[in-house]
Amino acid sequence: MSPLTALAPLPVLVPLLGAAGTLVFGRQPRIQRFVMLSVLSVVVGICGVLLYLVDRDGTTALQVGGWGTPIGITLVVDRLSAAMLLVSAIVLLAVSVYGAGQNIRDGDDRQPTSIYRPTYLVLTAGVSAAFLAGDLFNLFVGFEILLAASFVLLTVGATADRIRAGIAYVMVSMVSSLIFLAGIALAYAATGTLNLAQLAVRMGQVPDGIRMAVYAVLLVAFGIKAAVFPLSNWLPDSYPTAPAPVTAVFAGLLTKVGVYAIIRTHSLLFPDGGFDGVLLVCGLLTMVVGIFGAIAQSDIRRLLSFTLVSHIGYMVFGIGLSTAAGLSGAVFYVAHHILVQTALFLVVGLIERQAGSVSLRRLGGLAAASPLLAILFLVPALNLGGIPPFSGFIGKVALLQAGAAAGSVLAWVLVAGSVLTSLLTLYAMARVWSKAFWRPRVEAPEGHLTAAKPPTLVEDSTDVLYDERTDPGRMPLLMVGSTAALVVVGLCLTVFAGPILRIADRAADDLSNPAVYVGAVLGNSYGEAKGTIR
Repeated sequence: MSPLTALAPLPVLVPLLGAAGTLVFGRQPRIQRFVMLSVLSVVVGICGVLLYLVDRDGTTALQVGGWGTPIGITLVVDRLSAAMLLVSAIVLLAVSVYGAGQNIRDGDDRQPTSIYRPTYLVLTAGVSAAFLAGDLFNLFVGFEILLAASFVLLTVGATADRIRAGIAYVMVSMVSSLIFLAGIALAYAATGTLNLAQLAVRMGQVPDGIRMAVYAVLLVAFGIKAAVFPLSNWLPDSYPTAPAPVTAVFAGLLTKVGVYAIIRTHSLLFPDGGFDGVLLVCGLLTMVVGIFGAIAQSDIRRLLSFTLVSHIGYMVFGIGLSTAAGLSGAVFYVAHHILVQTALFLVVGLIERQAGSVSLRRLGGLAAASPLLAILFLVPALNLGGIPPFSGFIGKVALLQAGAAAGSVLAWVLVAGSVLTSLLTLYAMARVWSKAFWRPRVEAPEGHLTAAKPPTLVEDSTDVLYDERTDPGRMPLLMVGSTAALVVVGLCLTVFAGPILRIADRAADDLSNPAVYVGAVLGNSYGEAKGTIR
């Protein structure tokens, strides 16, 4: 067994074992915290090695338990899945350090960390399982692990708002899961297999109408999970109610798992582009509707939730072009957006601790009160807005070049929509900066009000006068340090944009050539059916 195949299952197994360990030490918060941080650090190292090995040696498949395709569970590591694993692991580690700093500062005695930490590790395992799944059913299992863990994290603390948002989130997720199950059933009925490599071979033999029906059902299921318009209305009402670390992880990762599923099925199972026009139109509407929703918000968390929806449109734009350049831009932009969006939500958590609110009607003077906090917001905000030379600008230029190279009228409309969305994103970020950081707080309409205590997993604070806060302006070192580290990692996408873009190009080349994936999974048996891949 090669080192690559030996390491492949560890991003799933290590977090699950860590979750069991944190349950064992549920009454010992310090040991539990150490176990969680150690496990996530190990996962980051494993994922880094996986990306290096797969970029050097190419796509590799592992048949779990030695069972052959399609009887057993197949785990597949290619450049796309390895890159997603590494970026996700970095984000999960940074957010866990952030949450640990919050718990150390506020104390663990009243916080439900004994449940939060193992659930967080289960979420990590679910994310990894989705990225590694080599068949539709185990992709579904990965999504369901995410659903179970995310519902617990979303409702931790059991406030009325969180329970209400959690119920809505679960209902939407269950509908998506049922649609996904219907797509799985259709795919199996049409081809007799759920293994993605075998599906890539056999889909070419399925009548066009049936194949498009399967694709449409899967697109709806994944579109809900990725928050693609018009299936995105659930997201801005669900994410802002959760604690800051949970919101940051959800914003950075969960929608990207849906985007990953769209990329994988589009490039592998349906490369003939039957719904490319639909994807491009949905990408445009996602961009525009999302950013107009962001501009209308006065709560920074809701504003960022709408920008999250908006920038999913860029990724869908790259996918819908069905070109290697478009896929490369989409892969790069996914990595960029995971890091930048997570960093911004962590900064919002710091703002809430510093100023007692995330409402623009209450905020002001943060640049003078905490210049470090101002820098931590400004850098990812400019990055999200696509200001050169940041990675947001690089990713958008890559997508715009891919759209211009496609040359169709719809592609040029997407290019114009992308530029407009970028400018409006910059406007939304400038609005937050001018009101929250630049103007004096006394000029804010409700600047005299604030929360009595900083928010935690258990949120029981009430409004008081700003001068009467019990914990004014104290930001724990671990919270600030983890946020700063994630901002720096985001800047590394700019500094090392050349090598990272080359990895994205190689990943896109693999995606554009399904034979690479199919050959790695099916091996010698692939040659007999090679000519049937469309």
